[in-house]
Amino acid sequence: MRLHLKRLALAATLGFAMASGIMAGGAMAQDAPTFRLTIKDHKFEPPTLTVPAGKRFILIVRNADDTPAEFESTGLGTEKVISGGREATIRVGPLKPGDYTFVDEYHQDTAKGVLTAAGE
Repeated sequence: MRLHLKRLALAATLGFAMASGIMAGGAMAQDAPTFRLTIKDHKFEPPTLTVPAGKRFILIVRNADDTPAEFESTGLGTEKVISGGREATIRVGPLKPGDYTFVDEYHQDTAKGVLTAAGE
């Protein structure tokens, strides 16, 4: 019986710790600034975007074209295929100060841009 109570206490403690972590993670996601890019006519709008260095942030990329696009950035370590008329949420950072290029891999000749991490 005593062992059973200890296991219940341990399970309750672990459950609380996990729930706290999940809530804290949600709070952190809500506190992260959000930046938006739009792909329209196979071009990024805006073509340059400044974000805070040293902080996590959320990048929402909306594909306003009818055809799929692939947001890709080697420097950011991400690539996402985005169907026409849809958007993708990308969690980024924290980044060191500097410039990070990105392209729509399907339309590299016209859809390219730069994300600048500034400050810190």
